[in-house]
Amino acid sequence: MNDDILTLPRRVFSPEHDAFRDQVRRFVAQEIAPHHQAWERAGVVPRELWRKAGDMGLLCPTAPEPWGGAGGDYLYSAVVLEELAYAHAPGPGFAIHSEMAVPYLVNFGSDAQKDAWLPNLVSGRSIAGIAMTEPSAGSDLHAMQAQARRDGEGFRLSGQKVFISNGQLADLFIVAARIAGDEAISLFLVDAALPGVRRGRNLDKLGHHAQDTSEIFFDDVALPAGALLGEQGQGFRYLMKGLARERLTICVSCQARAEAVLRDTVAYAADRKVFGQPLSELQNTRFVLGAVKADLIAGRALVDRLLQEYVDGALDASSAAAAKLWVSEALGRAADTCLQVHGGWGYMTEYPVSRVYADARVERIAGGSSEIMKEIIARTLWPRR
Repeated sequence: MNDDILTLPRRVFSPEHDAFRDQVRRFVAQEIAPHHQAWERAGVVPRELWRKAGDMGLLCPTAPEPWGGAGGDYLYSAVVLEELAYAHAPGPGFAIHSEMAVPYLVNFGSDAQKDAWLPNLVSGRSIAGIAMTEPSAGSDLHAMQAQARRDGEGFRLSGQKVFISNGQLADLFIVAARIAGDEAISLFLVDAALPGVRRGRNLDKLGHHAQDTSEIFFDDVALPAGALLGEQGQGFRYLMKGLARERLTICVSCQARAEAVLRDTVAYAADRKVFGQPLSELQNTRFVLGAVKADLIAGRALVDRLLQEYVDGALDASSAAAAKLWVSEALGRAADTCLQVHGGWGYMTEYPVSRVYADARVERIAGGSSEIMKEIIARTLWPRR
């Protein structure tokens, strides 16, 4: 299913990563791919899948061993992301959980906070989401209005978040808010079972139909002092540190999804007959798919380079932004071209290309829009003094 359409060596991965990939591939083929369309109709993935994934080591593979993790490098995470993408299965919100939410707890949480949450997050008994975006504050984090006021030793949290992935399932939210009297942003660990935490509807989206995405309301939620994650007022710095990993995660997934849709389209073009000959024999088909492959060769070289830089601790924010811009835009181009090659059948949801086309559109928005990525890159051209 996921033969390498680009025929490029992947020197960044070791034999240990390859063995893990075989395990993940079998799990995806048996436990996810046969059910994904049903989950798209339901608008959510069952919690049982998370527990099975945790038992197989697919969740939080980089989490420290003392809390149940494997203590692996980020390349193990990349394997999970790629195998889900090759199977056209973006529904399970494993990336949000393992790569975007849990790392804040691992990197900035106290041992007590890790003891309370991390083992269950690694095992899939608990699910995490990150609550950062607000109705009037998307990429502009400085416009955030959610507020926590001090109440004795603890806090009272009020505010609204939107577009929260894993919003219907999450047991733990990493919430960004200001503490009253402090303009700086802080992060909080919020137990979804607390009184005053209210889930809105599961939002009806253009794509990613199996991924639950919600509004979340915090109505004067009483938080203990131990809910503050890291230091007060350091939330913006923590978020900026986390965004490099988040954007790399998006890159890995987008690149693999683009490779998968090209793989499927090459097979379709070889079988489809037009004017008495295979579609693959028409010059236009060969030209447009050849151009897609060229795009994806460049994308893979870029992603693999950044994977190694991240593992080496050398990935900078501007490089992550440049990669996110290139790869997410390349996925959009690939999906559009491949749908066109499918003709009318490409518009039918029974073909994966139609779902890839719809799913791909958000990648130029999530994790920072393409316009924000360009601004981050431009700042390296004219550094501020």
